[in-house]
Amino acid sequence: MSNLFLKRIYEPYDELDGYRILVDRLWPRGISKDAAKLTAWQKEIAPSPELRKWFCHKPELFEEFRTKYIEELRTDEQKQKIIDEINTMTTKGRVTLLYGAKDPVYNHAIVLLEELSRIK
Repeated sequence: MSNLFLKRIYEPYDELDGYRILVDRLWPRGISKDAAKLTAWQKEIAPSPELRKWFCHKPELFEEFRTKYIEELRTDEQKQKIIDEINTMTTKGRVTLLYGAKDPVYNHAIVLLEELSRIK
């Protein structure tokens, strides 16, 4: 069983979240840093600004977005380092990846979770 979970940052904090990592490049609106109760903010793991703007959360672009984001995750050295750090954290306890997108299906955090689970 994996220690890796996904949660929208607007959902209430729960002590069972374990390590709470924000994986968005931009800070979520309306959330204070105190309320977020983050362990880390790994904004560099998010899609590049160009890819994020191109995707613009359009479901019809999601499959192409997924392919491009996975390529970024697998080829960007900084993203690879963060992936290794997150996977190390999962050996120590539960890790909850936090994201701000409204759509729970068509967002980068879903792709990131799949990629992290694949290489674990």
